[in-house]
Amino acid sequence: MTQWNPVADFDAAYDNSGAVSGAETFVPRWEREAAGFREALTARRRAEIDLPYGDNPRHRLDLFHPEGEARGLVVFIHGGYWKALSKDIWSHLARGAVESGFAFAIPSYRLAPEARLTDIAADVARAVALAAERIAGPVRLVGHSAGGHLVARMVSSGTPLSGPVLGRIDRVVPVSGLHDLRPIRRTRMNDTLRIDAAEALSESPMLLEPVHPCPIHAVVGAAELPELRRQTFALASAWAGLGAPIEAAEIPGRHHFDVVEELAVPGSQVTRILTAGASL
Repeated sequence: MTQWNPVADFDAAYDNSGAVSGAETFVPRWEREAAGFREALTARRRAEIDLPYGDNPRHRLDLFHPEGEARGLVVFIHGGYWKALSKDIWSHLARGAVESGFAFAIPSYRLAPEARLTDIAADVARAVALAAERIAGPVRLVGHSAGGHLVARMVSSGTPLSGPVLGRIDRVVPVSGLHDLRPIRRTRMNDTLRIDAAEALSESPMLLEPVHPCPIHAVVGAAELPELRRQTFALASAWAGLGAPIEAAEIPGRHHFDVVEELAVPGSQVTRILTAGASL
């Protein structure tokens, strides 16, 4: 039986790095693997690097192409609690989708405190729109941690996506997403994020309504912090009650950092969820 206990320390409850032994080794390794992947696909003329989607230096995305005609487009939105990291760390995560026949776009976006969450969501929408202009067919969104929040935000009420782009989305996969921002306001991170009460209400997918009837697969590592697991199932519960075709699942044995690595592995559970047919 899963039991949710009251949160005594919100900083500890959302400290993913503190909960994973060796957490500090992941980003340096990802940077090396990402650089190698970009180099390999650039040599094969299957990579477009630093495509601009706006005027800010962080308004750039990378687009990786499969061999032959793409089945559609996957857009990956990275995490970092809306205040850290960039597209260059995650390139290798495209491998699973690319080898399954999808083009794969990875944008950077403005970070807090320069940008508020509403600004960041607008950046993501612009990046999705640009990538969708370049690749025909269905669009699938996948995001990790803060990126999980942002992809769910794209299909909730008040979405910054235009109608034509929204209509092409046929699957959304939030991985370890943060769908209720109110607890984040109680962490020290909010000194940087500056989420106020109004923004917590307007930008939390769990508190909004789903506005697009595509399948949504919310996943989280079974070894993640209880609050991350709770947030995943809270979104599924809230949106299922509003009629959305949503399901939630825990990935056995995975914590907050290695769960997203599944995207780099063709045939992994998360890659299969992302690249399978459209029905639940």
